[in-house]
Amino acid sequence: MSRVVVAIDQGTTSSRAMVFDESGVVVARAQREHRQIFPAPGWVEHDAEEIWRNIRELLAEAIENASFSPADVAAVGITNQRETTVLWDRHTGKPVSNALVWQDTRTQPIVDRLAAAGGVTRFAETTGLPLSTYFSATKIAWILENVPGARERANAGDLLFGTTDSWLLWNLTGGVDGGVHATDVTNASRTLLMDLTTLDWDDAILREFDVPRSLLPDIRSSSEVYGTIAAGLPLAGVPVAGILGDQQAATFGQAAFSPGEAKNTYGTGNFLIVNTGTEIMRSEHGLLSTVAYKLGDGPVNYALEGSIAVTGSLVQWLRDNLGLIDSADEIEQLAASVDDCGGAYIVPAFSGLFAPYWRPDARGAIVGLTRFVTKAHLARAALESTAYQTWEVLDAVNADGGTPIAELKVDGGMAVNSLLMQFQADILGVPVVRPQVTETTALGAAYAAGLAVGVWADLDELRQHWREDERWIPALAPTERDRLRRTWRKAVTKTFDWVDADTAS
Repeated sequence: MSRVVVAIDQGTTSSRAMVFDESGVVVARAQREHRQIFPAPGWVEHDAEEIWRNIRELLAEAIENASFSPADVAAVGITNQRETTVLWDRHTGKPVSNALVWQDTRTQPIVDRLAAAGGVTRFAETTGLPLSTYFSATKIAWILENVPGARERANAGDLLFGTTDSWLLWNLTGGVDGGVHATDVTNASRTLLMDLTTLDWDDAILREFDVPRSLLPDIRSSSEVYGTIAAGLPLAGVPVAGILGDQQAATFGQAAFSPGEAKNTYGTGNFLIVNTGTEIMRSEHGLLSTVAYKLGDGPVNYALEGSIAVTGSLVQWLRDNLGLIDSADEIEQLAASVDDCGGAYIVPAFSGLFAPYWRPDARGAIVGLTRFVTKAHLARAALESTAYQTWEVLDAVNADGGTPIAELKVDGGMAVNSLLMQFQADILGVPVVRPQVTETTALGAAYAAGLAVGVWADLDELRQHWREDERWIPALAPTERDRLRRTWRKAVTKTFDWVDADTAS
């Protein structure tokens, strides 16, 4: 075996190491969940050291599963949960606190404080993003303001910040012994600190958040050699040559390289990205302007994104918090045992509502309950909520772009759920298409790394690897589709204005 690429996929609920051959086919994988830490309502944390331990073990396990040696590996690519924030000591390698996860809402007072001086869009022209707890900047500020000694250590230049790609790259390339402190443009574009035009940290915004520039990683392209894996680690000597935030990686893995091409990933949350080419498109309907990718010295490609906080994690909540199912893959069979949701709707605004509403005051609700509703109806309502939220984001994309999207490419864990995919097509009114390789997030990271070292020549070669697996055609009458959409939007309004002075969480 030769010329394989390893992708590290560091996600919100688990981490994976996946091995791809030159055809973009998975030849080995290893996966491990990490703890979800909830110290208080609205607080979501990860143990960054646990994640790093898992990655080391997963790399070794993937090597063993594939029966190859480091000499067979051309490069390693990294894709990661975006916005999740780690601050660590550059001298010891120890984090100053648990990582603050992108879903964490504790930073709302910081958002409110900054918004008071110019509204939630005060940095949007520069960064493409609204002020929100979602992004890294408020999380950095919270750690500096609340972790004892963090502000002093940061001002002294002793601390480093990174999303999990930077944390892993630094450790993989040596850590305290010369580890590379860098990130790529896609992850940097999710911090609320990067200028979309210059691709550099914005000093004026850094001052507003009181974040020292010395904390921040170098911003690099998505496809280049950043460094090599340090001695003593699995795959020592192999170059780390690709970094993409998870949703941009999935877009890359779906070969959505041209303006107007789009994908929707069904993971912990749902994320719909539409490539806008070298143009920064500003949304008027609640979408984010972000970076799609930058390959080496090539031009930057931008995108519009619709971010949904809770989809797959709602299934996890039904499993872990309510005990309605024993494993996530049971939900399809349970939901299929009834014909519809029985009039019940679940709006999973656990972290407020992201696109297209951006309502931090919202909280989750189950509405339309009667004695008729069973756990099967709730299971179906959970799946349907994913489809409804995706429809609202796609509706915003169509409103911004002017030309409606004719079909939706899908990927991610929930894309294997045929019941959900058929309902998604029904509620959208357009075909839903799944590729043969659904691990597009990891595949995108592998592609970016492989391009940097010559495994693949160019984007045209990568396009040739994409193959359709299954297609779902809308089968719902338009009048019924309109009724269901209207009822969903009524359910969403019931979640508004929940968080106030008396319910701060």
